[in-house]
Amino acid sequence: MPLFYIPDIVAKQQEIELDEDTSKHIVNVLRMKKGEQLHLTDGKGFLLLTSITDDHKKRCRVSVVNEQFIPQTGRKTSIAISLLKNASRFEWFLEKATELGITEIIPLLCDRTEKQHFRFDRMHNILVSAMLQSQQAWLPVLHQPVGFGQLLKQEDIISTTQKFIAHCMPGDKQPLAALVNSSLPSQLVLIGPEGDFSPEEVAFATEHYFMPVTLGNTRLRTETAGMVAAVLLRAVGSR
Repeated sequence: MPLFYIPDIVAKQQEIELDEDTSKHIVNVLRMKKGEQLHLTDGKGFLLLTSITDDHKKRCRVSVVNEQFIPQTGRKTSIAISLLKNASRFEWFLEKATELGITEIIPLLCDRTEKQHFRFDRMHNILVSAMLQSQQAWLPVLHQPVGFGQLLKQEDIISTTQKFIAHCMPGDKQPLAALVNSSLPSQLVLIGPEGDFSPEEVAFATEHYFMPVTLGNTRLRTETAGMVAAVLLRAVGSR
């Protein structure tokens, strides 16, 4: 059944008028008619089963048949990842991280980050599309870009139960998959830019109780490292 994103769902609402873009997709693209059913979600757990009452291509209206709230299950899994010079590669990571069920994505500005421009609305829309495609009712929290040092001092980061930094510098590192503890409520992985984290950033992170980790035996692109980290974080919880 088709699933659509409506950010302002109100509990116990009986009827909803959909925006023009959503209406056009339902009526013109999917060719849905009055009486057919579809799902709506606000990306925050609400999932509505609705029936089309007016198949107007600009102002489609639906009545709510059933309303449910789907609790966000499992742990809080966060990835803080450097912005990339090639925006399409960063967008690919956002899509895959959403499909895998990562709950929070933090764009990072590191010493070696080459590009700092961030189109938040475009990136948010990519998350929405990936959420709908993967039939989920929870949208990952997407933050505005933040400096590396500033991030590590934030209260919610300090309180994260497991914190990891994946880097390519020589030193004592353990596999991420061996360290993730699914019985703990939250994990965060830091992923650096194309040129890796600077030695100062790695030292700063370890001083703030981040554990150095490896994601495998090969050197990975930033977006690939982000996806591997996402897989490892989510896989541990699904065993």
